[in-house]
Formats: sequence, structure tokens, C-alpha cells
Amino acid sequence: MAASNTTSRRVLEATAGRIRELNEKLIELGKQPGQNSLDTYEKALHRLLDFEKTVASRSELDRVSALANTHAKFVQDLTGFHTKAARDALK
Repeated sequence: MAASNTTSRRVLEATAGRIRELNEKLIELGKQPGQNSLDTYEKALHRLLDFEKTVASRSELDRVSALANTHAKFVQDLTGFHTKAARDALK
């Protein structure tokens, strides 16, 4: 009976180990699309902000240019904090 319990325990531990490995692989596979989505989001946002800055630089009104540049900087900083937090969560 003791040999049977030892064998059952080994089988159970081996099964639990395989399940753990599978879970870790699934988690890693789930992180990559998240990273790709963040990369795409950042690129799109940077293009939009670059466009905003370009339009602002062509304005003949200094106040409009300053406001647009300040807005672009604010959005860039805020988004940087959020994407960094999201990347840290995906680690």
C-alpha cells in the first residue's frame, strides 16, 4: 500500500509539474500580442502627435502653436506613463 501511495504521489506531482509548465507557456504566448498591441498603439499615437505638431508649427498665431504643442506634449507624457505601466504588467 505504501508503494502504491508513493507511486500515486509521483504521478500526481509529475502531472502538476506538466500543468504548471503548460500554464507558463500559455501566459508567455498571451503576453506577445499585448506587447504588439502596445507597440502599434504607440506608433499610431506618435504619428498623430507629429501631425499635430506639424500643423501647429504652420499656424501664424503663436498662441495656437503653443497650445497645440503643449497638448501634444501632455498627451505624449500621459500616454508614456500608461504604456509603461501596461508593459510592466505584461512582464
